[in-house]
Amino acid sequence: MDTTSNQAFLPLSDDPEMLRETVLSLLSEKNKWREERVALLQRTELLTEQLRLLRAKMFGRSSEKKAPFEHPSLFNEAEQEADGKEDDATDIASDDSKIGQEAEAAVITVSGHTRSPKGRKPLSPDLPREEVIHDLPADQKICGLDGHELVEIGREISEQLEIVPAQVKVLQHIRIKYGCPHCRQGVRIAPPPRRPLPKAMASASMLAYIAVSKYADALPLYRQEGIFKRYGLDVSRTTLANWMILSGHLVQPLINLMQDRMLDHGYIRMDETTLQVLDEPGKTATSKSYMWVRVGGVLTERVILFNYDASRGGQVPKELLADYKGWLQTDGYDGYLAIGAQPDVEHLGCWAHVRRKFVEAVTGAGKGGKHSKAQQGVNWIAKLYAIEKRIRGRTSQERFEVRQREVPPILKEIREWMDELSPLVLPSSLTGKALGYMHGQWDRLVRYIEDGRLEIDNNGAENAIRPFVVGRKNWLFSDTVRGAKASANLYSLIETAKANGVDLYAYLYQVFERISTAQTLEDFEALLPWNLHKEKQQQVKAAA
Repeated sequence: MDTTSNQAFLPLSDDPEMLRETVLSLLSEKNKWREERVALLQRTELLTEQLRLLRAKMFGRSSEKKAPFEHPSLFNEAEQEADGKEDDATDIASDDSKIGQEAEAAVITVSGHTRSPKGRKPLSPDLPREEVIHDLPADQKICGLDGHELVEIGREISEQLEIVPAQVKVLQHIRIKYGCPHCRQGVRIAPPPRRPLPKAMASASMLAYIAVSKYADALPLYRQEGIFKRYGLDVSRTTLANWMILSGHLVQPLINLMQDRMLDHGYIRMDETTLQVLDEPGKTATSKSYMWVRVGGVLTERVILFNYDASRGGQVPKELLADYKGWLQTDGYDGYLAIGAQPDVEHLGCWAHVRRKFVEAVTGAGKGGKHSKAQQGVNWIAKLYAIEKRIRGRTSQERFEVRQREVPPILKEIREWMDELSPLVLPSSLTGKALGYMHGQWDRLVRYIEDGRLEIDNNGAENAIRPFVVGRKNWLFSDTVRGAKASANLYSLIETAKANGVDLYAYLYQVFERISTAQTLEDFEALLPWNLHKEKQQQVKAAA
């Protein structure tokens, strides 16, 4: 029997010392119960927050986007994975890197304001057109009033989309032999044509078609195998995979040149996501490997590079950015701290990741979230993004001047709010975690105002890796390390071409057609996306 809990029902002693000990014991027991009650209430609140957040992720809308200046996530985040969370890439990317997406509708100015025109958008003038003339029969070209022959006074034109399905054909390379009819010696024959892949029956157009379908359109090879069968072509998935692996290694010189351009620019954004490789030495088939992405280059020569690695350790970014000098923007994953601490590297943080944690806290707060302390954090960060929205598209110098003038006072208020609120919030709560994350990242978060080239967040890298994440949902894994590295090269080539506004199929066709004959540095430089694009523009001008 617990004698302590029954002391209140026992006769009180007349001894003052014993009476004092009894009162102290009761007070101690009361304080203990109060502490247990507070701990239970805190635990209940934390579990309730997590339950609300889990329900929102499972049944709510996948995007956290609330306003044009808000930038949601794209794939597994380092901080979430460290907390044991897994988050698929389903959200929309930031506005600052929507390269290659459909252009917005034209804007019409009417009496001091703008509005978008209604109705169907016109078809692109770049599409080829075939005229189909619909004319009257000869006996209807006579005027019914006076019998004169009718003359053409105009034309009404309507347009309809037509598509020609892909066609598979065989190119027969016929080499004619010549010989002397008298001595019957000295047989001569034209040299064999250069093939992108020696001894492979795939032409440059075939390789380009497969690569665009898999890496740009996320169409797995086993589905392409079925499509080709409908066209009468029986080619196995294994053969298609071997072609892609060889193609990935074939373009390695172009990847090296693009990396040199990126490292010379001085501003790189970096991120990573998971990848499963079945046959990897020293690892089980279910273990995780990683695909790293780097985004850099100037506006007219944007570069996006993918790199496969079995590890997620800090040595990977150090190897990928060896001898690099300049700005590096990442999320809060600790693996970037080593490279960020190097003397020649200026490390930037990501406000989108901070905002995301406050949004989770708002969700976890339930109905009262809109009036919670976490919502205050979202509102503070929204002020920073409102400035970014206003200066988007301006020159680097203009962006720098606006930021230097308007952002520091807001950052000062955010810092004061954070320092004042942090001691009052339970560290293990969602709001406490958001505040702790912002506090730990603060020195890197405030640095984006130091250079007009820099962005407020790392969503450019997240957006760049989105095609890989979408493709991963379809093909799920890579069979071998060799295949994963080849895929990284092809993703790099395709996403860089896309970022520079180059037609993907036409570009890859030219690469595979010409790379086998490239010998000098100038030959390989000519195959970079922006150079091929310039070459095509010059040809069009010359033809005109």
